[in-house]
Amino acid sequence: MSWRATQRSARESAATDRILTAAGELFGRDGVAAVGMAEVAAAAGCSRATLYRYFPTRQALHVAFVEREARTVAATVRDGAAAIDDPADRLATALATAVAEVRRTPQLAAWFSPDEPPAGGLAARSAGIEAVAAGLLHELTGTVDADAAPSAARWLVRVVVSLLSHPERTVGDEDDLVRRFVVPAVLADPAFAATVTG
Repeated sequence: MSWRATQRSARESAATDRILTAAGELFGRDGVAAVGMAEVAAAAGCSRATLYRYFPTRQALHVAFVEREARTVAATVRDGAAAIDDPADRLATALATAVAEVRRTPQLAAWFSPDEPPAGGLAARSAGIEAVAAGLLHELTGTVDADAAPSAARWLVRVVVSLLSHPERTVGDEDDLVRRFVVPAVLADPAFAATVTG
């Protein structure tokens, strides 16, 4: 890659990051459904034309935002569970860490607010989460080949979304459900159990 192409790529990366950061601040403050493209452009300090050059639709902006935030959550999950040898404990800790990380971050928690209209927030959230499901599976289970179990990846993500959208009375109750029902089912899946437990 030439120096000029490298500089252009760096500028584009910085611009998209600035836009997504501005969008996140608005999501956390106003709720996802209330934030339009004009508000994002103003908060990011760019024109609407520039915004649409990077994100041609509101859905594309939502997906990119969720993908970026999911990678941040995945890194936290990895760091929190990396030292745990037991696969069941590692998976339960990873799921709990993912849920806790979303809850403590306003721009992520906004996607799971009961006030968020399902037709807008839920559809965009699901699209973004699906896009990174395989990567999250890798972080959650330690499996080398995340593509070996796409169904398990989608299901684990749905478990996290369910706990965020419809929390149990206490974190302890959630941990009990995960350890009794989710972890045994995931670790029993022959499609990738060997790589998770190996």
